[in-house]
Amino acid sequence: MQSIVVIILIGLAGGIAVGVQAPLSSMINQRLGSLESIFIVHLGGALVSLIPLLIYGGGQLANWHAVPWYALSAGSLGLVVIFSMTYMIPRVGVAPALIILLAGQLLIGSLLDHFGLLGAVQRPLTSIRAAGLVVVFFGVWLSIK
Repeated sequence: MQSIVVIILIGLAGGIAVGVQAPLSSMINQRLGSLESIFIVHLGGALVSLIPLLIYGGGQLANWHAVPWYALSAGSLGLVVIFSMTYMIPRVGVAPALIILLAGQLLIGSLLDHFGLLGAVQRPLTSIRAAGLVVVFFGVWLSIK
């Protein structure tokens, strides 16, 4: 098992990336529009991921058909993330938008864990975890007030 420090650092890096990506996407959205922003963000990501794929000869990309069909919807869900952030940031600010996004992630993550869906390890939603969600949603309310 990987060191918890490495796991935390990778998680923080991902959180920082989302925190920086959101206002940059919103900037594109305000100047060009939502669809244009979504397209540019995903095109940029595709181009950056293409470089290592070319270096490694495509990796396992040829086995894409082994992935369940519904997993291929992940990219379209990314569109929802980009759109929601570009919509929220000019209206409530970066921090509240990120908190709202995080609250949605915690909610769906708790449900996926509880039922063991989409490959998640089953972890029941206890009253303590539910109370934590209530605290998070109270924090959301406070952040946009």
